[in-house]
Amino acid sequence: MWIIAGLGNPGEKYDGTRHNAGFEVIEKLAEAHQISVAEREGRAFVGKGRIAGQRVLLVKPQTFMNLSGESIRKLKDYYKVEEDQVLIIYDDVSLEPGKIRIRKKGSAGGHNGIKSIIAHLGTQTFPRVKVGVGKKPPAYDLADYVLGRFSRQEKEKMCEGYEAAAAATEKIVAGEMESAMNLFNRKGKAEEVSE
Repeated sequence: MWIIAGLGNPGEKYDGTRHNAGFEVIEKLAEAHQISVAEREGRAFVGKGRIAGQRVLLVKPQTFMNLSGESIRKLKDYYKVEEDQVLIIYDDVSLEPGKIRIRKKGSAGGHNGIKSIIAHLGTQTFPRVKVGVGKKPPAYDLADYVLGRFSRQEKEKMCEGYEAAAAATEKIVAGEMESAMNLFNRKGKAEEVSE
């Protein structure tokens, strides 16, 4: 079984913000595979179904971003899922809007949701799909920036990014991690924003 968690903040006031890119990808997957992510389990909304023949639990933590690890850890323990089958989807300010990157493991890279997950799982060894939301302009505070919304032009790119992240997730769940990395990490490499 796979736990596929998209990170974000609960509540209407955060809908459509950069920090909620993970929630958007979960919605795409839910729609594509007819999975309802409406059941409350612990501190998350979850939906059970199948993707690429594998049992999956789609998850939208409701703990707010900085406490994402609490929700993920409880579900991981309850369902007895190994770390390498806990896939986290989240926003990344070092990538152009709509670009995605797949990693098998790694540090938090300054992302508070990932910091929380690493702290609660006690490991950095879990796969992730990062969805670019664009680099913060110098005048902006990072918290304000990630809680801001996209321009119309960025929204179009983000829709493509959500679709790509959903497609990458399907390949990963199907056991095609290397293929997914080769396909999606190569696309748009030149546009990656330096940190």
